[in-house]
Amino acid sequence: MALPAIPSLADAVRDPHLAIFLVLVFAAVFTAVQAATGLLRAAHVKIKVNRRLVVADRVGSVADRVIELRKERGLNEAGERRIGWKWFGELVLKAGVVYRPRRWTLICIGIAMGVAAPLYLFLHSPLIAGLAGPVAAVLLPITYLRFRAARRLTALGRQLPDALEIIVRSLEAGHPVPTAISLVGREMVDPIGTEFGLAADEMAYGATLEQVIGRLADRCRQPDVDLFAATIRLQEKAGGNLTGLLKMNASTVRERQKMRLKIKAASAEGKASAVILTSAPFCVLALLTFASPHFYGDVIHEKPIQIGLAVLGTWMFLGNLVMRRMIDMRI
Repeated sequence: MALPAIPSLADAVRDPHLAIFLVLVFAAVFTAVQAATGLLRAAHVKIKVNRRLVVADRVGSVADRVIELRKERGLNEAGERRIGWKWFGELVLKAGVVYRPRRWTLICIGIAMGVAAPLYLFLHSPLIAGLAGPVAAVLLPITYLRFRAARRLTALGRQLPDALEIIVRSLEAGHPVPTAISLVGREMVDPIGTEFGLAADEMAYGATLEQVIGRLADRCRQPDVDLFAATIRLQEKAGGNLTGLLKMNASTVRERQKMRLKIKAASAEGKASAVILTSAPFCVLALLTFASPHFYGDVIHEKPIQIGLAVLGTWMFLGNLVMRRMIDMRI
């Protein structure tokens, strides 16, 4: 049995009814795709809002919730670091990941074996494999934590003005400060949703506003959050209109964010130039080595060539330091 012919664009042009039918089919498919995308996005946002709410569904009392959230951040029940190495504890705290030492140990062992086994099979060198495995097991997780910490600090700075505006509107509506802070914890996604939610739980647990905001700043380690904490401490000691101070704080944070974006745009050309100028010699070296292995291979053992390459490498390193100083602008 012959299959029906698929209508072409020319048929649709000749037949208005067919053109209307194809337009309706396109509209239906487009609407279905938009609906599916919206549902997936809503589900993703629901999953993201937020770690503290997930813990709240699992843990009943406020005290147990505070202790559980602190343990997940690598803190003890009193809110102090329980990781021996100070720099590693601060990195875990800034990264905002759930602290699971047993799982992390298993992951590090897997990374070490995953790096050491292929190196041993290809190079047949137990020394290289034995050194590369532990180094990779240490460096790769630390690099990941540093990446998560940098991304989290950026997200905190971006979300803080919205959180402050929510607090201001709640205070203007007549709500007390704990209710305004807990509103941020319920309505905003991570990372700031969990941080303010934990602050609200600590206030309900008996801590003062100044103590809660101080711990919030210690957990976040973000300049804009430090400014917010300093504003709260100033208002607690000197008094004044908290709503007006928070409005000014939100405006200041937004202006600082704009300035950071302007600096990033102004330094983008310098960063691109540094990357191109640094990578170009190595790319040319790789191409020449692949196309003509004897181009450098016949003279690489000569003393003047070795000295010249060392001088060029040092000069390139100094040039990168200079370019970094030129584009490293901070507020």
